[in-house]
Amino acid sequence: MTKLSKMLKGKKMNEIVNIIRNNSKVSLKIPPLIKQTALCDLKNQRLLNNIPPKTMIQKRCISSSSSCQIYSSENPNTMQQRGLNKGVSLSSSVVQHSSLDRRSAFLTRSELRNAKRVVIKLGSAVVTRADGQGLALGRLAAIIEQVAEIQNSGADCIMVTSGAVAFGKQKLSQELLMSMSMRETLSSMDRTSELKNIAQNELKRPNAAVGQSGLMALYEAMFRNYGILVGQVLVTKQDFINDDTREQLFNTIREMMALNIIPIINTNDAVSPPPQETSMQGTLNITDNDSLASRVAVDINADLAILMSDVDGIYDRPPKADGAQLLHYFNHKNMDDIQFGEKSNYGTGGMESKVKSAGFALDHGCNVIICNGLKNNTIRNIMAGETIGTMFSPLEIKGTSVEVLAKNARSGSRKLSSLAPEDRAEIIRHLATSLLSNEFEIMEANKKDLDAAKARGVTGPMFDRLALSRAKLESLCTGLMQIADSSYDNVGKVVRRTKISDTLEVVQKTVPIGVLMVIFESRPDALPQVASLAIASANGLLMKGGKEAINSNKILMRIVNEALGRYGCSDAISLVSGRDEVADLLKLDQYIDLIIPRGSNEMVRQIKERSKSIPVLGHADGICHTYLDEFCDVDKALKIVVDAKTDYPAACNAMETLLVHESLLTNGVFHLVCDDLKKAKVDIFSGPRLSEHLTFGPPKAEKMSFEYGALACTIEIVSNMEEAIDHIHKYGSGHTDVIVTEDKDIAEKFIASVDSACVFHNTSSRFADGFRLGLGAEVGISTGRIHARGPVGVEGLLTTKWELRGDNDTAAEYARGEKQFVHKQLPLD
Repeated sequence: MTKLSKMLKGKKMNEIVNIIRNNSKVSLKIPPLIKQTALCDLKNQRLLNNIPPKTMIQKRCISSSSSCQIYSSENPNTMQQRGLNKGVSLSSSVVQHSSLDRRSAFLTRSELRNAKRVVIKLGSAVVTRADGQGLALGRLAAIIEQVAEIQNSGADCIMVTSGAVAFGKQKLSQELLMSMSMRETLSSMDRTSELKNIAQNELKRPNAAVGQSGLMALYEAMFRNYGILVGQVLVTKQDFINDDTREQLFNTIREMMALNIIPIINTNDAVSPPPQETSMQGTLNITDNDSLASRVAVDINADLAILMSDVDGIYDRPPKADGAQLLHYFNHKNMDDIQFGEKSNYGTGGMESKVKSAGFALDHGCNVIICNGLKNNTIRNIMAGETIGTMFSPLEIKGTSVEVLAKNARSGSRKLSSLAPEDRAEIIRHLATSLLSNEFEIMEANKKDLDAAKARGVTGPMFDRLALSRAKLESLCTGLMQIADSSYDNVGKVVRRTKISDTLEVVQKTVPIGVLMVIFESRPDALPQVASLAIASANGLLMKGGKEAINSNKILMRIVNEALGRYGCSDAISLVSGRDEVADLLKLDQYIDLIIPRGSNEMVRQIKERSKSIPVLGHADGICHTYLDEFCDVDKALKIVVDAKTDYPAACNAMETLLVHESLLTNGVFHLVCDDLKKAKVDIFSGPRLSEHLTFGPPKAEKMSFEYGALACTIEIVSNMEEAIDHIHKYGSGHTDVIVTEDKDIAEKFIASVDSACVFHNTSSRFADGFRLGLGAEVGISTGRIHARGPVGVEGLLTTKWELRGDNDTAAEYARGEKQFVHKQLPLD
């Protein structure tokens, strides 16, 4: 602390400069020492005023790296949000850096992309090679690239790094070997190992002194590739204990950040004594780089500190212990709930030190993530909100992790498989009757969801899907009873029996797929439906319901768990909530076998894109067609078309395009259909050919392959059935397509030719539903060509296994002709 700032008791230096600049008389009354100091600071202030603002430096730096330019273009207003606007002097930027108000810590990972000041700590294990001899240059280069992306996006980065001692060991070992005298070189005694041992274990401070310059030169060279300057800041523990040196230290760091220079902070191991525990009330004792990074993060008002080491994060017990679970979120108030293991072989810190340091930072409003710096793209993925390492959050997040839920679902599936078919059926029946016996609680919870939806302005089909009623519960009960009645032969059903030889017989049986993950929006009635299908097929199940139905889903899930708990299988089905949990589940291909999304096209498409290794059963679009043939019955046509469009416009099986035979334009049928649609408040858009025929017709459709999901549809004319089929194959989504005609030959040809999951004759497309088609319920509708297609009921949730029974059979015996293949199909019974 300068004498001037001591006397003014913390007044900001820029205020003093402004006083001197605006009123020269004041300086006459200031004692000479203070006046001299103020004038010195005034010179610095004028120097800073003449330097371009950070945004100008930013543009110059970004232009030097295409990768950084791409990163920064995603956040063009980042610098404006920080207050470092175009035209703002750099001295003002320094003031802003020093006076940013402490915000409360982020609660979830999705908020981390908003971090504007990030401290990255690189542990010894991260920057050091596995043999401890030198630096891991490839890994270090990858980390620097990610840090440069953050810096060039407009945020501030501060690095706290280890590695000087390791770098010094490598250089000093080589130097000692090179400096051996000729006599020692020619001696029969090999002193190489001895000299290496001396360099590595007895010369720590010389190693640090030698390595610091080399490490800094390396950082300078690597960051220069991205147009970024770096500055070394060597600190000791005493720098934080003494008020004067601590203030000067952080003033220097703030000025470097304002100049777009990345401070690279390291403990000066060449002069620092070994770390000792000293009690300093209200602050964090500096004992290692973890505590150093946390202290720096707090003192510069950082939003996020990333502590990188050689562990994936915090576990509830030592990572190598059986059953150890990685904690994705952690509040240090629950520190007594975890057990610490041994510290890393590198550096001076350990996990307990990391947790203590992270807790200190979190208490002061800075989030901390402890993660594995040995993995690729760690920093980039953290800033993107992915689940990497352990995030310290003020939330009291307790409960079972999604990975454990997935494991439980796997074991729960095996428990369900071991039950007798009668027991599985009884679970479903109990669930069905419980829906009615718990009607009051269900409706009360649903009312909370409906009230919240009204407050958000939700109306129309979305609101209707969310609402439950006595009629819906009764319909659910009926559907669940159907599933129970048909569940006896689901699992273990013999589909093929073959006699291989006189001593070999093979049987192919149905078995559950394993663990399903079903994601659905809005509709709480989907939860008991999907759960019942999973129970009937003995599959484990993870469900993600929409947040708009959170209260309804909770009570329904409780009823499902109660029914399962009667047979000790309550872990087989679980409900997850947050988006972060879904993102985590999409990576668990070792536990989850199939994902079934039910909801909007956008949601289904996103799940398909994000699931890289787990198969997705579903459809992205529901572009359903109804074709009115020239031989259609007028009354049937009117009834079917209106129902297909208006019964539930938002459903995936609602009609989106109406194809009309050209002859119907002149006999009045076309106009009758249009009139009925208009009466039902359906907006009509015309296809290209229809637009040519009508001078004052409906507005032209923007494109023919379009799912309205509302009271709107496209109408197009075709010359014949073949043209209608070609149109469906070109613009349809393979979901459900309908023909209305009285000519059975034409109908059968249409049904055989249209390549969709569902093809109907003289009925509404709305019948593409599991319950309506007698499946009891469905987990979704698939337009894929592998495995299940169309409405997916119990059979679509089963696969098969092969059971071969023999008597001392070997392949060699059959190859030599000693035993003969028969391959005879046997009755299934």
